[in-house]
Amino acid sequence: MPAVAEPPTVSVVVCSYTMERWDLLTKVIASVQAQTYAAQQILVIVDHNPDLYKRLMETVRDAVIVENSGPPGLSGARNTGVGLATSEIVAFLDDDAEAAPDWLERLIPFYDDPDVLAVGGRAEPMWEAGRPAHFAEELDWIVGCSHRGLPRVASEVRNVIGANMSFRRDVLVQVGGFNVSLGRQGSVPLGCEETEICIRSTIGAPGSRVVYEPAAVVRHFVPATRGTLRYMLARSWSEGISKAQVSRLVGQKRTLGAERRYVRRTLPRAVISGLRESIVERNPAGLSRAGALMAVLAVTAAGYVRGRQLAQPDAGASAPPLRAKWRQAN
Repeated sequence: MPAVAEPPTVSVVVCSYTMERWDLLTKVIASVQAQTYAAQQILVIVDHNPDLYKRLMETVRDAVIVENSGPPGLSGARNTGVGLATSEIVAFLDDDAEAAPDWLERLIPFYDDPDVLAVGGRAEPMWEAGRPAHFAEELDWIVGCSHRGLPRVASEVRNVIGANMSFRRDVLVQVGGFNVSLGRQGSVPLGCEETEICIRSTIGAPGSRVVYEPAAVVRHFVPATRGTLRYMLARSWSEGISKAQVSRLVGQKRTLGAERRYVRRTLPRAVISGLRESIVERNPAGLSRAGALMAVLAVTAAGYVRGRQLAQPDAGASAPPLRAKWRQAN
């Protein structure tokens, strides 16, 4: 009788950078500690904030508190966590994304398939002041959440969502971790580091897969300031620039396939729906959503063009090697 494989162990990495999210951060940590599939290790990485590090050390139990040993920014903090992780799977949560109790239980079974390199779940927005009338669900990517148009059942995708993702640890080590030239730094809303690492991970592994499991849920807090049109357009501009950076690293075809489908299918349906609502139901919210959708598309495209024009010799710099840290941690 063949031996039954042991379920994989999991290290959960929570990256934090500001004292302003203290209450949210403690809820996130508590949600990891309450998982039905227990994490072997909880790592809280503090991104160059000594006061936050000190307070966490004094307050939090049953978690490892570590200062970011890499360059400032989310990618550097995540790489620090990967370097210290001791489990087969490394899962990541944002410091404002509270996990459902069965979050890990929903993610882990997909790793029974050796071709699965990464598994991500659904991030649902938790609006501080309610969803603004002009903010269509198709634009929830702007606030780091799953948007309408993503699969409703477990499916193969190009990349996972940063607020709710997991990887095989040996894959992260092999590819050198997250690219520190990409990703959010403090409040600067750049991103796409998870897109780039998912593409980079699968390039050298034919037949490998990245899976999206919408049943694995986290609730991502969205402050009222991120529901404004001003923030939407600023974030869209940054997204365009970030996508341009990634396309230089891994090529336009790999980078923009999902975006082309989104622009051809998801956005037109959303715009038509908003216009129909404003005309048939005489609801001005429909027109405001349609206008915001078109404005976001235009600004994102402009950001992408600008990003392609910018000369950034260091944009292709890879993340610091993790192998030395990995050996030390073991």
